[in-house]
Amino acid sequence: MPRRFQNRNEKLKKKRQHNSIEKEIIEYFFNKNISELTTGDLINGSTETPLLKKRLDSSGGFRIYFLVLIKSNNLYLMFVHRKTTSLGLSSLSKEEIKMLCKKVLSSIELGNLYVLTVLDNPLIFKKNN
Repeated sequence: MPRRFQNRNEKLKKKRQHNSIEKEIIEYFFNKNISELTTGDLINGSTETPLLKKRLDSSGGFRIYFLVLIKSNNLYLMFVHRKTTSLGLSSLSKEEIKMLCKKVLSSIELGNLYVLTVLDNPLIFKKNN
């Protein structure tokens, strides 16, 4: 995942009303196979490299945009936001999504990614070497 996702996650979890972000990410993204993870709203229409938006934590909750590369069995978290509250956003525009995709694909190509793991519930972001 690109650094931008980590920065946004850190910003969100500092606010009391957003502190469930890590719990929501862990519950949805960990210990599941790829087919279980491709259940969000399909944005790009591709079944080989689906770009998805997933709603976590009810209707006013978190939105996570992510890219799945089925052939390599990899999932790349791209962006997270709340739908409501002071850090809330409406859905991203097509142009914003396009820019995110370009940045993620560039990060994949350059190997400039972070690996996300869990250790006793906090998320650990580690630079991929």
